[in-house]
Amino acid sequence: MAEERPKARNWRDTLFKIIYHADTPAGKLFDVLLIVFITASVLVIILDSVDELHLRYGRIFYALEWFFTITFTIEYVVRLISIRRPIRYVFSFFGVIDLLSIIPTYLGLFVDGAHNLLVIRILRILRVFRVLKLVRYTQQAQLLITAVSGSRHKIAVFFFFITTVLVIFGSLMYVVEGPEHGFSNIPAGIYWAIVTLTTVGYGDIAPQTIPGRIIASLIMLTGYSIIAVPTGIFTSELNRAVKKRKKRDLRTCTTCALSGHERDAVYCRKCGHQLDEEPESG
Repeated sequence: MAEERPKARNWRDTLFKIIYHADTPAGKLFDVLLIVFITASVLVIILDSVDELHLRYGRIFYALEWFFTITFTIEYVVRLISIRRPIRYVFSFFGVIDLLSIIPTYLGLFVDGAHNLLVIRILRILRVFRVLKLVRYTQQAQLLITAVSGSRHKIAVFFFFITTVLVIFGSLMYVVEGPEHGFSNIPAGIYWAIVTLTTVGYGDIAPQTIPGRIIASLIMLTGYSIIAVPTGIFTSELNRAVKKRKKRDLRTCTTCALSGHERDAVYCRKCGHQLDEEPESG
């Protein structure tokens, strides 16, 4: 009996590594297959909602839905078995989403239309940002977050300026055109200014007088001249974040010598061996 416990523990640890650590080859394969199954199951629900397709392929969709439900149920149970504290997974965000993604099919046996709630499975694709941990995606996401954070104050000032311009132009159009030309109030004028400044141009409200058209021409030119400002601000911060990232030292696998691993990586993304613990600084 004493020998069986270590074997069971090793079996659970191996399963845990595959399911919860995607920086191993087996873990990547598991998560990629999971994303494919999630996408396919959502596609089945979407297609089944079309009456013509439901009448022609309803039985096939029904069979596929049960296939996906049983598959996700097995996956949910395996996750509970492999983790040491199942209760933490059950009440985690992704644990709740996983459970909600399989319940509607079973409820459909007793409540009509419950299977339509299965579109909640699309939320499970959010797992790709947490578990795949592909370095090339993680690094780029971190760079974007850093760039947005660094440029938030400049962009906030820019939007305050734009808001002021929109209020001014919207108020002018209300005074010049008036309710008889569709500018019934200042908010309507501001709405027109937003549509015009962003070059959308719905056309539901348009200036009819010469002064109004002159103002419209000015706001159009203003829109073209300032639309690139936030892009320039963000690009500048992104370049700065890239330069800082290049200065950082990333971890290297001592087994296959592959470099570029994140500091919180546990396993090598190429050979699957566990990375040496990062030495503490200072």
